Amino acid sequence: MALDSWIVSADQALRALTGGAHAARPQPSADESTSALSAAERKLSGALLRVDHVGEVCAQALYQAQALTARDSRLRLHMQRAAEQEVDHLAWTERRLEQLGARTSVLNPLWYAGSFGIGLVAGLAGDRWSLGFVVETERQVEQHLAGHLDRLPINDAPSRAIVEQMKRDEAEHASAAEQSGAASLPTPVKFAMRMAARVMTQTAHHI
Repeated sequence: MALDSWIVSADQALRALTGGAHAARPQPSADESTSALSAAERKLSGALLRVDHVGEVCAQALYQAQALTARDSRLRLHMQRAAEQEVDHLAWTERRLEQLGARTSVLNPLWYAGSFGIGLVAGLAGDRWSLGFVVETERQVEQHLAGHLDRLPINDAPSRAIVEQMKRDEAEHASAAEQSGAASLPTPVKFAMRMAARVMTQTAHHI
């Protein structure tokens, strides 16, 4: 793995953890108002968006690690492009948290480090397994976002627009990985991923 690749990865980590992410696409909803929300609704939206932001921090770590360990240059490019699109999600959720008067998770460095390690293991297992990990991760995230759409206040149009676009993007990432030759992960691995995600989401909801 070339030194410059590690330097780029370190730069991306700093951006993800310090609020330096900049979206290439505009935020899905032009309406950024919170005036229609009660205090309880703002609190709920903030908690849910904080969890989504943590998910994007983890996505950056996973894709960066998998890009570093990819054997095929085309797969490396695929991971890098997916990470770039996830930067949009990171920036959108961060900005919406600010609008809601909410904060990001104080455990973000821990989430990033853990996800980076998992991404390295997935990448070192081989490209087909790495792609399989992408498919399962994105499918689980897609389900998770669908659950958040059910819970977000109906009148929080800006947050809902962000989550809906994120859900569409995650579905595209999963489909692209499948078409690139992803291997199907063993059931115990999928179960372990779900349990780890549950711990993360429940913790990030509050911290």
